[in-house]
Amino acid sequence: MHELMPFLLAMVAAVVLLRTLADRLRVAYPILLVLAGLAVGFVPGLPRVRLDPDLIFLLILPPLLFEAAWSISIKEMRKWWRMIASFAFLVVFFTALAVAVTSVLAIPGFTLALGFLLGGIVSPPDAVSTGAITRFVRIPRSVKAILEGESLLNDAASLIIFRFALVAVATGTFVWHQAALELVWMVCGGAGIGLALGWLVVQLHRRLPLDASSSIALTLIEPYFMYWAGEQLGASGVLAVVFGGLYTARRRLLFLNSTSRVKGYSVWESFVFILNGLVFLLIGLELPEIVEGIRASGLSLGMAIGYGVGVTAVLVGMRIISGYAAMAATLVFRPSVAPNLRRGRQRWLQPLVLGWTGMRGVVSLAAALAIPLTLADGTPFPHRSLILFITFVVILLTLVVQGLSLPGLIRRSGVFAGSREADAGKHQQAQLRHGLGQHAVQYLKEHTAQGPEREALKRMVAQWEQRHAAAELPPMDDAHRRRIVDFMNSQRRYLEEVNRDPAVDDELVRHELYLIDIEEERLRLKQ
Repeated sequence: MHELMPFLLAMVAAVVLLRTLADRLRVAYPILLVLAGLAVGFVPGLPRVRLDPDLIFLLILPPLLFEAAWSISIKEMRKWWRMIASFAFLVVFFTALAVAVTSVLAIPGFTLALGFLLGGIVSPPDAVSTGAITRFVRIPRSVKAILEGESLLNDAASLIIFRFALVAVATGTFVWHQAALELVWMVCGGAGIGLALGWLVVQLHRRLPLDASSSIALTLIEPYFMYWAGEQLGASGVLAVVFGGLYTARRRLLFLNSTSRVKGYSVWESFVFILNGLVFLLIGLELPEIVEGIRASGLSLGMAIGYGVGVTAVLVGMRIISGYAAMAATLVFRPSVAPNLRRGRQRWLQPLVLGWTGMRGVVSLAAALAIPLTLADGTPFPHRSLILFITFVVILLTLVVQGLSLPGLIRRSGVFAGSREADAGKHQQAQLRHGLGQHAVQYLKEHTAQGPEREALKRMVAQWEQRHAAAELPPMDDAHRRRIVDFMNSQRRYLEEVNRDPAVDDELVRHELYLIDIEEERLRLKQ
């Protein structure tokens, strides 16, 4: 362990430096991290790093899913739930089916069960890669919501396919009615376990006398417990984390104070960044091990690369076809949503662009590594090295080729150009702040006639209207401070009420709530 410590510290430093370089080059940082890992992996004398799939599934995946659930707009998920569900479940299944059929036809010795195993591994797009790449281009809120919602659920769908296919390969049989019952329990049980544990988490936070540090520490272990409980009960640990995260995120104002929210945001942002960075760097470092496995199996490296390119083409093609099918279904079955879609040439280019967003990453590699070395009778697992290599080729091609070309494709196609959402967002923000200002001034005026702090509150009305920082307020007593906190809570209630409107952007409301939390923290620092 002591020998690996300098190497691990160097990896963390490399993640930070490469992220900085990626921002300067305006390139998604997962791309640079994977390429850097590839380069470092072939340097002689460096320690060989072997990824343990349990390390990713248990230690890395839960916090990534939990943080994503806290960041997503639940309102937008409700609005686009049909599209999200179709991409997260139906598209994943049909993609896995297409990969299975293609593999059986193209790869000698591949069975349908092995094909579904490979399809379950490579079918889910990676949320981190897509988010990192699309931050350099402006995309509509609806498209962002669909991509984020899909990424929350497709991991669960793909891992369910992977689990059933693994059993079929190991036993040589597949009982459909038993698999159907297990599928229902994995989905419904995972969601139910997550909601139940989410409720328990909220109650613990509200009833225990926790300070900010303790609350943040508790939030860090919550996704691990949700995932572990879901897996122990035979359900989907991924769905348990997702639904538990969505439940707690919706109630963050009830059980976390402003200090916990402000500090927790910074802690989680850094924690998730380091986890993501290390995993993408390790993906590149795995290549020498994977290549050695291909050579040991006696398969031609060129042939294996060809298989990987072919599977990648199937994945991209199926996603583009699914995008056009989803648009056609929306136009036919949901005419009320049709006016929200783009017109003319942009309408028919949008599925093509969405199909190009299917970069693969962490979950695919972890699932491939989770394939056992041998079957129950001790014989080597068939085509394990080839499945690993194909998975790596898919990750590399989708990350580098699609990732580097996606921003340019969006700009040149003009598919999102002229979107009214950007202007609507600015108008909404102006309206939100205007309404919040009116509410704040009215609240303060109604309370200026109460209590001995009348003059201080009058001064605060003028200072708030001028947008002075709370830190610049004169010294105040406890009664005055409590009155100001009540005023801030009133602002939060107003924003929550405004946020009930489906047309209001969740992100704008969260931004205003965060600013109020910052102001309350400044007030606490004056104590």
